[in-house]
Amino acid sequence: MRASLILGALLSGLALAAALVSFLWTPADVTQLAIAQKLLPPSGQHWLGTDHFGRDMLSMIMVGARTSIAVALVAVGIGMGFGVPLGLLAAARGGWIDEVVMRGNDLVFAFPSLVIAILITAALGPSALNAIIAIGIFNIPVFARVTRGGALPIWTLDYIRAAQVAGKGASRISIQHILPNIANLLIVQGTIQFSLGILAEAGLSYVGLGAQPPTPSWGRMLAEAQTMVALAPHVAVIPGLAIVVTVLGLNLLGDGLRDALDPRLRGSP
Repeated sequence: MRASLILGALLSGLALAAALVSFLWTPADVTQLAIAQKLLPPSGQHWLGTDHFGRDMLSMIMVGARTSIAVALVAVGIGMGFGVPLGLLAAARGGWIDEVVMRGNDLVFAFPSLVIAILITAALGPSALNAIIAIGIFNIPVFARVTRGGALPIWTLDYIRAAQVAGKGASRISIQHILPNIANLLIVQGTIQFSLGILAEAGLSYVGLGAQPPTPSWGRMLAEAQTMVALAPHVAVIPGLAIVVTVLGLNLLGDGLRDALDPRLRGSP
């Protein structure tokens, strides 16, 4: 097993464990304000210090992990749920259907993903649900393109032609033969989009369009801390590190999975 896969799994697992544990336990109530204890540095009582409202930073990070992971995970699910069938359809049918799907993808890719997300959340209103919709919509063409690109070469193989001669339809071939053979591509791409989803959620929350108070969010924690960096650096450094470590872990995990699942890369140094 490659070092990147192990390290990525450990870092990603750390964020996931924090999110899961937060459902059962946090060191303090994230909705409880204690102004008298605001901006305390890390100590035995508050391992990561407190923010400008006196809330425990470790508790905020744990619940914020839950928010970021949930938004990114559902958004990736939306992208896969709509994008994979579109990609399979484009590869199987070709012709004008393929053109319509691909030109639709090009239209979405013509705009930066964060700009599209900001426009959608600004139109629908700021909330975690609308952030999920915005990020998920951009994920659809990504998975459609990856699916189509992986499926097209497989349609030219002899065993696919044999399945066609045997009377199997395009839909059945796509599900039984094409999809299992591109599953590795989709898994790796899903990991990458998951990390990008966490970044997107943090960006939306930073500008006030993501999860709304009192729900903690890493992006909003950064936004609230920007005026207090000189006074209490930990309130900005800690959520920033949480984002960096989680995204780094997911990217390393994606690289490791790519190497492990791609037969051409197995056994390479």
